Amino acid sequence: MSYTIRPFETVAELRECVELQEETWGRGFSERVPPAILKVSQILGGVAAGAYGDDGRLEGFVFGMTGVRDGEIVHWSDMLAVRSGARDRGLGARLKAYQRERMLAQGVSKVFWTFDPLQSRNAYLNFSKLGIVIREYREDMYGQTDSPLHRGIGTDRFVALWQVDSERVRRRMEEGERGPGPEAARGVPSALEPAGAGSADAQLAPGEPDLTLTPPELLVAIPEDIVAVMERSMQTAVAWRSATRSVLTHYLARGYEVRELLRGARLSRYLLRRI
Repeated sequence: MSYTIRPFETVAELRECVELQEETWGRGFSERVPPAILKVSQILGGVAAGAYGDDGRLEGFVFGMTGVRDGEIVHWSDMLAVRSGARDRGLGARLKAYQRERMLAQGVSKVFWTFDPLQSRNAYLNFSKLGIVIREYREDMYGQTDSPLHRGIGTDRFVALWQVDSERVRRRMEEGERGPGPEAARGVPSALEPAGAGSADAQLAPGEPDLTLTPPELLVAIPEDIVAVMERSMQTAVAWRSATRSVLTHYLARGYEVRELLRGARLSRYLLRRI
């Protein structure tokens, strides 16, 4: 199926976007963005646009606001969602490409957004396909929400830095370059691994973080599917949150940035590099 990405134009389209928010994050989700704010964001140089299929159905959307941060005009990408039946078709990346084009046309070079460090699917899109880097970690950024996606493990977030005019982003967005595979982990020391790294047990708990490393690069393991971990054992999921929070905040504060996500079958690993 082909998709047309364009700004929302009518009140009905704006309301349809709100419906898709609730479908994605849960019926009655209190953090949903209402039609009025979606419209105002367009007036002030932001993005509120939908991806429509051949049949005219809304299949995804992207929403962000443009403003000033530290004296610089930047864009904050607040929401991106793709309907469940349209996922794994590259639509999320196309929505981000549209957003990038809009920002470049306005002379905006920095785009920020947040995502959960334990959600490897989102992380892979953000690093490998979009070319972000991470220099900020916010603990429990949104407090407790009523979304089922956030239950029990809080709302810790990476703040993505997307330098849309950089060579790194251009190669990944325009030339199709992708981040490295698991082989990039060879020889790189790890600051966090599962406690049962050699076990066949599918329910691996995190080991003790190593906060003593000082190499140019290091690794931090996360579960490949945190939702599955949450369904099997919330205690284990909370342990992963605590361990990753400890190690990531430690090394980001000491001059490292997160550069890539190296995906694996049961575990993925963040690659951190000293700036």
